[in-house]
Amino acid sequence: MADNAAPTHPADAAPHGGAHPPWGGPAAGDILKVQDLHKHYGGSHILRGLSFELKPGEITVVMGRNGVGKTTLLKSLMGVVPVTSGSITLAGENIDKLKTHQRVRAGLGYVPQGREIFGRLTVMENLQMGLASQPAGTPLPKSLFELFPVLDKMRGRRGGDLSGGQQQQLAIARALAPGPKVLLLDEPTEGIQPNVIQDIGRVIQHLAHDQGLCVVLVEQYYDFCVQLADQYLLMQRGEIVMRGRGKDMAADGVRERLAI
Repeated sequence: MADNAAPTHPADAAPHGGAHPPWGGPAAGDILKVQDLHKHYGGSHILRGLSFELKPGEITVVMGRNGVGKTTLLKSLMGVVPVTSGSITLAGENIDKLKTHQRVRAGLGYVPQGREIFGRLTVMENLQMGLASQPAGTPLPKSLFELFPVLDKMRGRRGGDLSGGQQQQLAIARALAPGPKVLLLDEPTEGIQPNVIQDIGRVIQHLAHDQGLCVVLVEQYYDFCVQLADQYLLMQRGEIVMRGRGKDMAADGVRERLAI
């Protein structure tokens, strides 16, 4: 069965409980602010004074070679690992002291590298796990199945029996279930067929540009990044060494910097 993702016209997706899907942030202003973020592992200084601001309705790609701190950045934003110093503000509220489930409730969604779905649970059970931080009885947004029609056809299938592309779609849908303001994606193209990568890219663009979601995409696949980026951050050795608008990536020599 094909790993199809978004419908041809995703803006026509059926919303959950009204005229708008549950995700997305305010129409203007910064939704996520990171200031002077530092992270140490023992004697290693992994994140070195990172500062940036993200707006709703934009896709920010975070690029860099292996080991520069990209995944640690996402885990720090989610509270999976504690930061050494610095501040993280979501929709005007400081979330530094919040635990991971509280950050989900505040509006952060996270798709980890490797997907980390529950292989023995069905698609529906995996999606319902995404609502663990919400009040009991919260329904799944119907629009999830419009974004990812293949999941609608496989509601009763175990997660471990899905293809890699289908598992990635399931992981993204699970993160969207509670209605985040910001979606963090860690290497969503890893191990995925090219046609499914394009499908996932269209969903990401729809979520940001049509629905107002702020998307942070950690990725090494340059062609995917340049296709999606509204803003880019390039990391080396735990620091942001270049930043700019997505349309300027080629002129800025980002591909060449990635090869260094």
